Formats: sequence, structure tokens, C-alpha cells
Amino acid sequence: MEVQQFYYDNKIVKKFLIATMLWGVVGMLVGLLLAFLFLFPNLTDGIPWLSFGRLRPLHTNAVIFAFVGNAIFAGVYYSTQRLLKARMASDVLSNINFWGWQLIIVAAAISLPLGYTSSKEYAELEWPIDIAITLVWVVFGWNLIATILKRRQRHLYVAIWFYIATFVTVAVLHIFNSLELPVSGMKSYSVYAGVQDALVQWWYGHNAVAFFLTTPFLGLMYYFVPKAADRPIYSYRLSIIHFWSLIFIYIWAGPHHLLYTALPEWAQNLGVAFSIMLLMPSWGGMINGLLTLRGAWDKVRVDPVLKFMVVAITGYGMATFEGPLLSLKNVNAIAHYTDWIIAHVHVGALAWNGFLTFGMIYFLVPRLFKTKLYSNSLANLHFWIGTLGIIMYALPMYVAGFTQASMWKQFNPDGTLVYGNFLETVTEIMPMYWMRAIGGSLYIIGVFVMIYNVVVTMKRGSEVTDELAEAAALQRVSKKRAIGEGWHEVLERKPIQLTIGATIAILIGGVIQIVPTIMVKSNIPTISSVKPYTPLELEGRDIYIREGCVGCHSQMIRPFRDEVERYGEYSKAGEYVYDHPFLWGSKRTGPDLHRIGAKYSDNWHLNHLYDPQSTSSGSIMPAYKWLVTDALDKSDTEKKMEAMVSLGVPYTDFDIANAQKSMTEQGATIESNLYSDPDFEKNYENDKKNGGANFIEMRNREVVAVIAYLQRLGTDIKVKNVEVKTTQNE
Repeated sequence: MEVQQFYYDNKIVKKFLIATMLWGVVGMLVGLLLAFLFLFPNLTDGIPWLSFGRLRPLHTNAVIFAFVGNAIFAGVYYSTQRLLKARMASDVLSNINFWGWQLIIVAAAISLPLGYTSSKEYAELEWPIDIAITLVWVVFGWNLIATILKRRQRHLYVAIWFYIATFVTVAVLHIFNSLELPVSGMKSYSVYAGVQDALVQWWYGHNAVAFFLTTPFLGLMYYFVPKAADRPIYSYRLSIIHFWSLIFIYIWAGPHHLLYTALPEWAQNLGVAFSIMLLMPSWGGMINGLLTLRGAWDKVRVDPVLKFMVVAITGYGMATFEGPLLSLKNVNAIAHYTDWIIAHVHVGALAWNGFLTFGMIYFLVPRLFKTKLYSNSLANLHFWIGTLGIIMYALPMYVAGFTQASMWKQFNPDGTLVYGNFLETVTEIMPMYWMRAIGGSLYIIGVFVMIYNVVVTMKRGSEVTDELAEAAALQRVSKKRAIGEGWHEVLERKPIQLTIGATIAILIGGVIQIVPTIMVKSNIPTISSVKPYTPLELEGRDIYIREGCVGCHSQMIRPFRDEVERYGEYSKAGEYVYDHPFLWGSKRTGPDLHRIGAKYSDNWHLNHLYDPQSTSSGSIMPAYKWLVTDALDKSDTEKKMEAMVSLGVPYTDFDIANAQKSMTEQGATIESNLYSDPDFEKNYENDKKNGGANFIEMRNREVVAVIAYLQRLGTDIKVKNVEVKTTQNE
């Protein structure tokens, strides 16, 4: 039998590991800043690119795609070469993958704070960056599949199955969710509207968690846990069941993020049913990972790598138990829009993704540099600080979530809300926000301890960029099934068929859920009184999107007594037919805004945006002073309306031709309303005097467009009047 010598490429693994640690620190520091902005909302006062709404998507993108993404590539490039007994197919493709991904991250780090966002959760990046992501992802898949085809190992190990499913599914999710119509170099509109956009987004959003934060990490678990424990995986059969059931069921579960919304009932129920079923394969994978350590618990007690991995797998089990629990309608009615969801997400992110990444780093660095880890004591210190940080982060958020839900839903004997003032629920949970900030601080301190440990280890070792290996050449065998060979063993030596099977498994659920919602008009009943936004309202909506207001405010009133009493008539599907993109939100740090239109004066909105505490004492909303001073850019308004026409919004040629005039007239009306307040007139004249030649008429400022948009919300249909004092909202 011919034995061939070859070299593993360790350089690409090292690059991705360094990027993982670098971007991990950046993403977590931004997250920590956001945690402190809840406590000190004016901490970055007057700096648009450091405002909460713009930094929140930067934090999520940095942690998911920069920190976790680079960790995935590092682990995949290391394990794939060794599982296939082959160097990656192309060093050039590997480096394009690395540098392309880092450029995408830099583009995100620049564009998101500048307000260039599509507002779709975990998919906020604008269309040129979306195209770059697609190209780099294709390069990664090309390199992976080409390496599989030139392998020296006949059967594909379970980790490779998960890598293949990850590549295929992320490509499908990203392409379909990112279908958008460009308006300019960094502005686009989703091709989907309202309910349809919501379904596609959470089909993507849930499965971004599934196929970017879960399946590749399961592949890494199946490789690194047995390697670190020096034991075979517990059950080969369980791994088969785990893989196929997980990728088939996961894709159906997205609608459980939209329970009790305007999404059609049948789609909600499908999401619930498959979310419950998801518990079985998820826990099957957890059990397979933990039972691999049977007989190795003495090693777990002393090996920090295994400690991190045990907590990671346990965190995966907790998060995947909680996910199906949260999909139950009665539980979801309590948890959705509260900090319970924040706790749930961070158990998965900090424990499952974070700790598995840390364990992988501690495993890889000594091997890549042919030395021992500098300090096991520091690694153990990192483990305990990180574990304490997770506990101090998650537990207060669970308490905060239950507190919010309880206070929102309480009624007096006379039928009025016990806590009619939304701010009462905010001030009640401030101690929990302090504990979260402390927990996050501990977690990132542990990361700095790890980085010090790793850097010293690297300096003490000797880097091996090309690691010599040898393996027998792959011999051709009959394509027919051999005696005693299982059906899955046959599939494991046929990567093309395996890839096709995985693609079919993930497409079935998506097609059955999404196609009827998009193609069957009866799923989204129209309402004749619902009209497109005026040009000024459209511009105001785009500013609302730019500032990330959807991160704290929902626009979806569910059919619950407390929500209808607090906010107004529950939301109807037909009200969103012209919303590109949808803005239902997923968290209520402030109250729902779907019926905010005409509830307050224009002057109240101006004061609220300029200084939230002046209208709502105790508010933790940051000030948006630049909206009051900056000129409204109207240069692309006609292009935006033309794009909307292409997407089915019924603007006429007359509407587009008269857009500038319409904006001036509506802006002048709002300006006149503002003048009716004596205090405003006095301040306005001072503003005019101080501005001199650079003075901008109020009707031409961004705040007027935002006011126009807010005053429009929920006014297209006749709704129940809800009397709320001006101190009750944020």
C-alpha cells in the first residue's frame, strides 16, 4: 500500500485563532459598553456612532461573525485536514477566506456605527457587504469540498457532515434573506414586506443560530472532545440520528419567534410543533458529547480544556431545552419581548460558543507551537472567572424577564393596569442590569487572562507552519454496497450524495413554510385604509432604522388584554403591507410604538428625542440631539420611492414628481405645530441667532421627518383610544 507524505497547513489555523481572540475582545467590549449604557444612558451623549441603537448590531455581528466565525474557520481548517488526511485543497483559497472575512468584519465595524443598516436581526449589513459575504462563503465551501474530494480517508467522520450542512444551509439562508433592492451605494430595501419579511427574517434568524452557532460547533465538539479526552465518541449510531434529525427539524422552528403576532396561525403552529421535536436531537447530541467522557472524569478535573468543553456542552443542553420550552405559546406569552430572551441567548453564546472556543484555543495553541501551555493555573482561573461571569450575567436577566412580564400583566380590581407607567417596570429591574454589567466584566477579564496565557505560550514555543504527516493513498473501491456495510457507511464515502441529501433535508421545511406565505395572498389580508408612507414619513422611517430604534421598541401589539389596554388595538397583518423591511422588534426596553401616532404632540416628540429625561423622568433612553440639529438629506427620496414602486408600493408618477413639495408642506405643518409652544419658540429663535448663516429651517431637519413617521404609526385604521400620561412612555 502506497504511503504518501504531505504537510498540514497550520498557518491558516494560527491566523484564524489570532483573529478569534482579537475580535472576541472587540465584540465583548462593545457588549460591555452597551450594558453600562443601560445604567448610564448619557455616557456617550452627543456621539451618534456611539449611540446604543447603532452599537447593538455591531456587538451582535462582532460576537457572532467575527469571534465565533473566526473560531469556526480555525477549528474547521485544523480538524478537516486531519480527518481527511489531506492538506486544504488550496492555500490561496484559504487566505482569500481569511483576509476576505476580516475585510467584511472591518466593513461591518465601520458601516454599522455610521448607521448603514438593513435593521434585520443578525443580517443588518448592507447589500455590498452581503455580496462580499456570499463570495467569501463560496470560497470557503469550494476549498472544503475540494479537500473532501482529494482526501486520503475513505469515510467522512461525523464532524465533516456537520461542516457540509453548515456550508450549504448558511448559503441558502443568507441569499434568500438578503434579497434586497439597492437604492444607493449603502442603502437598500428588503424585497419582502411586513409579515412575509418577518417570516423570512426569522427563518434566517433562528437558523443562523442553528447553522452558524450550532452545527459547526457540534462538528467541532465531535472532533475536539474525543481528541482532548483521548476517547472515541460515545455512539456512532446516535451521531447519525443526531445529525439528520437536527438539520431536518431545525429549519422548521423559526416561526416560534413570531407567536401571537400577525403571522398566519398555521405557520406559528408549525414552528411550535417542530420546536418541541427539536429537543430530542439536541439532547441526543449533548448526551453523545458528555458520555464520551465516561471514564475520563479524573482527567476532566485537572485538564482545563475538558473543563471548558464540559461546561460548553452543558450550556448547549440548557439552551436547547429552553428553546423548545420558550416555543410553547403559554410560555412565549410571558417571555417574549422581555430580558428572559436576553438570558437565554447569552447562555448559548457565553457558555456553548464561548467556552467551546476557549477550550479549543487551549487545545490548539500548544500543538501549533510544539510546547506546553504556559500556565494551567491561569487557564483554571479563566474557567472559574468565566463561569462566575455567566452565572452573574444570566440569572439576573432571568429575574428581570419574570419581573417585566409580571408587572406588565397585572390588573387592579377595577380593570386598570397596576403598572400603567412603563417606566415603573424599567426602574424595578435596574439592580439586575448592574449585576449583568458585573457578570459581563468578569467574563471579559477571563478572556484577557486567556490571551496573556496564550501569548506567553506562543513566545515560549516554536511555530510549525507546515506540519509533516503521512497516510496511505485512497484506494478505489466498488460503488456497490459491500457485505456488512451499513447504508450510512456507503453515504459517508460519497460526499456529493451526502451534500445533496443534507440540502434536501434543509430545504423541505423552508419551502413548505415560506412559499405559501409569499405566494398565497389570502395569508395576508389587505386593508383598504392602509396607504403608503408620505415621502417625509418614508425618510423618517429610514432615520428610525438608521438609529437602531427597533432594538428597543417593538411595533407589534399582541392580542393580550394587557397589551391592548396599554398600547391600543392589536396589530393586523394588513397594516404592514408597505413595510420594507418589517420593524416588529424582539425586545421591549421601551414601550411598543405601533399605536403611538397622534397620541402626543409634535413638541413632546421633539423634546423626548432631544432630552428623553425631560419628558420621562428616569428614562434610560439616550438623547438623539443630532436629529434636532442635522439637516434632512432629501436627495435620494425619489429614488427610494421608485424602488418602493418596484417592490409593489403604489406610489404614482405624480407622487414621485411632487415628493420635494410634499415634504416641504408636511414639514412646514409640523414646524407650525412646534411654534405653538412658547418655550419652543424662544429656544428656536436662540437657535436661529446662534446658527447664523448656517441656520437650517426646522422643517428641513431630521427630527421633523422622524416626528412625521412616529405620528403616522397605527393611524391607518380606527383604533381604541388609550389614555396614557406623557410621563408613561420612553
